[in-house]
Amino acid sequence: MPLTSLNLSINTDRLLNRLQELGRIGRDTDNKLTRLAASDTDKAGRDLFVTWMKESGLEVYIDRIGNIFGIWYGPENRNEAPIMIGSHIDTVINAGIFDGCYGVLSGLEVINTLQEAGFIPSRPIAVAAFTNEEGVRYTPDMMGSLVFAGGLSVEDALATVGADGTLLGEELERIGYAGTEDPGFLKPHAYIELHIEQGPILEKMGFPIGAVENLQGISWQRITIEGVANHAGTTPTDMRRDAGLAAARVITYLRDRANDSNGQTVATVGTIDFKPNAINVIPSLATFTVDLRDPYEQRLQQEERALANYLKELAVSEEVSITTEQLVRFQPVTFDETIVKLVEQAANQRGLQSKRMTSGAGHDAQMMARVCPTAMIFVPSIDGISHNPKEYTKDTDLEDGANVLLDVVSNLSGNHTI
Repeated sequence: MPLTSLNLSINTDRLLNRLQELGRIGRDTDNKLTRLAASDTDKAGRDLFVTWMKESGLEVYIDRIGNIFGIWYGPENRNEAPIMIGSHIDTVINAGIFDGCYGVLSGLEVINTLQEAGFIPSRPIAVAAFTNEEGVRYTPDMMGSLVFAGGLSVEDALATVGADGTLLGEELERIGYAGTEDPGFLKPHAYIELHIEQGPILEKMGFPIGAVENLQGISWQRITIEGVANHAGTTPTDMRRDAGLAAARVITYLRDRANDSNGQTVATVGTIDFKPNAINVIPSLATFTVDLRDPYEQRLQQEERALANYLKELAVSEEVSITTEQLVRFQPVTFDETIVKLVEQAANQRGLQSKRMTSGAGHDAQMMARVCPTAMIFVPSIDGISHNPKEYTKDTDLEDGANVLLDVVSNLSGNHTI
């Protein structure tokens, strides 16, 4: 599909001011930003977003899992499937202001810009804020989009017990966002998500736009190694059944495998716990998590099998017992080639270099790809920092990303003006 330019640009000041205003909601006495899903601060952020949508003349809908949709209908397109732009506005604890929020508010800004230009879309344009993308208070993460895409029943999701003992369904009811629409009531023609990269690649390589063509598959496991506790001074090393040593061997094995993959596979041991956890006692138990990611399913399966075989060999060589538990498994996602090309064309027409890339993080887009053509646009993150108050993207990069989104959405929704 050739991209046609409308020669429009978003209102940068309006976008930046909204990002700052939303970013002030959820601050504690130490100025730390936290808006966990279905919390009072999440409600305040949702209320502000809904106010902006209503002021923009959008029709607002809320589904039963609390996903919020603002739809801009044209005079004759109500029966057409919409172009949907979205992300999330819930945060991690002590967050930055851009993760998720940039994509949601850029979607609203695109609609506002097209409205002001007299654009008449042949398809409706919808902006979405999905519930509980972060998964901090309730698991799994990306829950709202997963339910919307049919990957989790709304009943099971609403019955989720949070880390604080609350029920998600009751909390959504309490804050006034237990909607009436069935998840999936809206059938998008396409979905586009604009996001900060949350990684260092674009900034380090000097690209202002990332055209995201795929998203890594994710495999999370919990591994438990049982050895024998014994005295750290009196037990010769060749007579030990050291669960801690075995865990260390797994960690170095995973790094070596990742290094041999030319950057395609990444592996992380993010949590680890020893028992009895004493300085002078050989660990009898090591429990740790493994996060494996790769953009190709066949290779991800290969890495899972390699780890399983290594654990079997390790159990024999170190005389320990090893068990594993699968925690999360998401297949890699390949995004729609037509939309990815539109992103590249839009960037090129605005004189911006773009780089095709893989998303290393999970996003609502990976769930939406189950139900419609989907792609993502990335803009640089300074030093790759995210989920952190130091998260930062330059104003010019925020503007460039929103303008590329504007061009892609205007083409997908029908290039008609008064």
